[in-house]
Amino acid sequence: MDLPVFNSGQIVAQRPAKNQVSSDRPYAWMIEPECDSQGILQQVVTLFLTGSECPFHCTMCDLWKNTLDAPTPVGAIPEQIVFALSDLGVDPKDTCSAGVNSIKLYNSSNFFDKRAVPRQDWTEICELVKDFKTVVIENHPAFSGDAVFEFQSKLAGQLEVAMGLETIHPRVLPWLNKQMTLKQYQDAVERLVERDVQVRTFILVKPPSLNEAEGIEWAIRSMEYAFDSGVECCSMVPVRAGNGTMDQLRKEGFFEPPSITSLEQVLEAGLQMKRGRVFMDLWDHELFGGCDACRGQRLERMTKMNETQQFEQEVQCDVCR
Repeated sequence: MDLPVFNSGQIVAQRPAKNQVSSDRPYAWMIEPECDSQGILQQVVTLFLTGSECPFHCTMCDLWKNTLDAPTPVGAIPEQIVFALSDLGVDPKDTCSAGVNSIKLYNSSNFFDKRAVPRQDWTEICELVKDFKTVVIENHPAFSGDAVFEFQSKLAGQLEVAMGLETIHPRVLPWLNKQMTLKQYQDAVERLVERDVQVRTFILVKPPSLNEAEGIEWAIRSMEYAFDSGVECCSMVPVRAGNGTMDQLRKEGFFEPPSITSLEQVLEAGLQMKRGRVFMDLWDHELFGGCDACRGQRLERMTKMNETQQFEQEVQCDVCR
């Protein structure tokens, strides 16, 4: 199926309005369970920081909805971290008392883009998160140069960089407008791992033009590529509509969200590899196709597999079999 090609201007033009956000507050914050690399279920602080929009305009992305049009003001990111930790009841000087030991600083962009996270704030950020054993940030391979290691040197804990591989499908990856080749991705991962930076990667489940079987196949192949490249964790992201471009593609028959059983099969395959952690993103689960009679059981099963990194007994359904 030949997909219509969009440039950055066309992608931006199809967007709905951004959400109302403020530079002094993250747009979301929570404590959530996540299995660590040792197989232990931990409570992780996750902050969705408000900052400048990513300069890349990927076809499937909707993270821009909670970003600023201007550069992130100096001091805004530390202020957001202080606010969120206080609201969550986490003392940055004694994180163990709150039962947490890792923090994700996700900013809907690239942590090492100085428009998104001013370098002037690095020292204060590192001071605020120094009691966490692991600090996870998100970043495009294009921003994975020496700045990463400069920031790493200021951190007390383990730095983990989350990067989007998205897919290794030879036609779909260029179409996504991510402005990244597989070699650039692999080189970035290898460079980070060589310097003791852990890497997790985001992989799409069923991007446009793929049917259910192809969506499963290419998600699995992309996981294999990511693990071969040196990542420690794969986070699988079901593709969804809602950003304008994806809605138009859905109307034209180029895209349909994956079914819940496809997500199960991808997660099962990833766990069976036993090459690292594999998580299935279950946000917006109501958008997944599938049988209503067993949906709840399948979501519960995947939640357990996410948390334990172990295979759970398959769901038996008399309706969809």
